[in-house]
Amino acid sequence: MADDAGLTDMSACTVVDLLNRGEVTPLECLDALEVRMAAINAAVNALPILCFDRARNQARLLMQKPLGSRGRLAGLPLPIKDLTDVAGVRTTYGSTIFADHVPEQSDILVEAIEAEGGVIYAKSNTPEFGAGGNTFNDVFGATLNPWNTKLSAAGSSGGAAVALATGMAWVAHGSDLGGSLRNPASFCSVVGLRPSPGRVANNPGAKIDCLLGVNGPMGRSVEDTALLLDAMTGEHPADPLSLPRTESFLAAARSAWRPARVAFSADLGITPVDPEVASICRAAAERFSEMGARVEEAHPDLLEAHDTFQVLRGVAFATSYGALLDSHREKMKPEVVWNIEKGFSYSMADVVRAETNRAAMLRRMNAFFDTYDLLLCPATIVAAYPASERYVKECAGYSFPNYFEWLAIAYAISLTASPALSLPCGFTSDGRPVGLQIVGRGRAEGRVLAAARALERILDLHPTTPIDPCTPD
Repeated sequence: MADDAGLTDMSACTVVDLLNRGEVTPLECLDALEVRMAAINAAVNALPILCFDRARNQARLLMQKPLGSRGRLAGLPLPIKDLTDVAGVRTTYGSTIFADHVPEQSDILVEAIEAEGGVIYAKSNTPEFGAGGNTFNDVFGATLNPWNTKLSAAGSSGGAAVALATGMAWVAHGSDLGGSLRNPASFCSVVGLRPSPGRVANNPGAKIDCLLGVNGPMGRSVEDTALLLDAMTGEHPADPLSLPRTESFLAAARSAWRPARVAFSADLGITPVDPEVASICRAAAERFSEMGARVEEAHPDLLEAHDTFQVLRGVAFATSYGALLDSHREKMKPEVVWNIEKGFSYSMADVVRAETNRAAMLRRMNAFFDTYDLLLCPATIVAAYPASERYVKECAGYSFPNYFEWLAIAYAISLTASPALSLPCGFTSDGRPVGLQIVGRGRAEGRVLAAARALERILDLHPTTPIDPCTPD
């Protein structure tokens, strides 16, 4: 087999090929990860919960099956975000309320991944209940950006992104309500895909028909991300929104499909954007012309996004966590308390307005995709900011009124049920990564992946990871 460093440097697709040929075993993959984590994890705090004993037991069971019949992942190890239950593994949701919680049963998403040969060896760090675009909590502390450990890794899938960027994972699970796959992917120079609602089945929460929050894949490349999406997809009777598996997303990513006409917007008409970030993303978007695409400045009307998202997010927090407020208020961070109370303060008229406006935004987005194949914009409005700051409070002279409005360029897309991918597209003058958001029509993940892979090859930034953590003077 390759040495440990050589193995962790490889792409997930390459490692799966080796696993399928029997040139590497799942146990050897776990050994390589354990060595890498011993050298790296303490500096960035990406994977605070480890379950290598469980993983090795799973690997041995998998290895009893013949080569080629071990699922799409064939024994590839991966971490699960600490918002999602893994049977017998400490799962805290980033909250001191659940600091010692060990679920007896895995989420159906985890069961699906394991059925496809995924071997779970760790839980990745997340903010409390996934709230906020900076990964820190009172259970495990902050996850730090490996490009500069003084900076935020974003969130809420920050631990997953950092594990990928540092070679402590080949692929990683994450989730996304207001950008939680795309924001950390942008800050850490990896790929994060928010799929369409229903594409990935999971245990429904208190609101069983929630379209805002989804689970999705992250990787160091588009192909690796598509590989994990293939292992995550499929319908399940426990999830009433889940969709059947209809195609191979890895095959779609590798296809010859190219967009004919794409739109770029630096701000979607709704948010300030750091000028350098906007410039980097515009330059990347213009390179779609090298595929023969027509690139134009345009965006759909998303002006209701702020009010709509604030109401629907508040209702979701009140529904999911409201019962904890009376008995555990002192254990909740202030942003979570505020969000729950905000949810309870809304009237039925507020909810009706938000749902009506969201439906209008969805119709306009669908009409927009009758003209354009893709919508391109920054994945985040800033590059990584200091980890000591709880959230971005100001951009380009505008002060945000709450802890999540700086995420509007991502959450506006979430409201439209469109798949969206953050692709590394460049670096600021001081070396901070920037991601381009590539958005497609609902359920068109295959086209998003194909276009992203084509642009990835044109930009030729891959592989920039894995890296060792850096702390500049």
